[in-house]
Amino acid sequence: MYSYSHKNILDTLQFSKEDLNFLIEKTQAMNLLQESGKAFGILNGKLLASLFFEASTRTRLSFEAAMERLGGRLISTVGFQFSSISKGETLYDTMKMIEAYVDIAVIRHPVEGSSRIAAGAVNIPVINAGDGAGQHPTQALLDLYTIVSEKGKIDGLNIAFIGDLKYGRTIHSLINLLRHYPVHLYLISPEELRLPEKYKKNLEGYPMTWEETTDIKAFWDADVAYVTRIQEERFPDHREYEKLKDIYKVNKELVLASKKDTTILHPLPRVNELSTDVDDLPNAAYFRQAKYGVVVRMALLCLSLGVDFD
Repeated sequence: MYSYSHKNILDTLQFSKEDLNFLIEKTQAMNLLQESGKAFGILNGKLLASLFFEASTRTRLSFEAAMERLGGRLISTVGFQFSSISKGETLYDTMKMIEAYVDIAVIRHPVEGSSRIAAGAVNIPVINAGDGAGQHPTQALLDLYTIVSEKGKIDGLNIAFIGDLKYGRTIHSLINLLRHYPVHLYLISPEELRLPEKYKKNLEGYPMTWEETTDIKAFWDADVAYVTRIQEERFPDHREYEKLKDIYKVNKELVLASKKDTTILHPLPRVNELSTDVDDLPNAAYFRQAKYGVVVRMALLCLSLGVDFD
């Protein structure tokens, strides 16, 4: 008999296909509660620590909105300069202090693997909100939910990933989830920004198929196109970023040239890779994608805290 058992959410590799199907169903249930006004109060008396040591707008506000919509409360810190880490305190010690104050913690940190250090220090649930160029599991879960909501299914879809496949943690995370489903991926990137081998290795033995290309026109064969910016902050050599930053641009002309009703996703923020002239197209789903993020995180907060909402 199936039983969901994830207190911490640290890495997309921790989820089975059964977990993912369960999370989609629970998010759909949470969405109904939210729309009917019955979600508020589910986490009454619970306190969330919102720990963002790296810049964020959507993820931080989404988690905080989710907690508020469930009737919980939160405390927060934003940036190293406003925490005792700036004084030399270790992340381990910071988390031990946080454990004394709250019921659950969400953390974003620029160092890959930091969420595991945080979770290893405490007994309260810890949710990884992005660690360096590594993982961003809740973004991947909301992306998966967005695909289901927009397309009505996952199985059989052609999905294009466009842009920075080397440093893009949202791409790394979503591909780890999609490997459980019979989908085909078009991995569209310059040679310098191809998907790292370790993520390709994770796909072995799963029903997913994939192909790599530098040609943006592969977009036209996709049911879903996941566009990402070239991430300036991850490049060790700024000259390399300058060379690649404008290599792809998805605009209205490109989208309308597609033979399919291609759903356009983007984890945001965008720079030059996705034109604003796409925004008014009905298949531009990236702002809906951001909205889905709140209800997904509402469900995840409840599940991590062991609070049932059926």
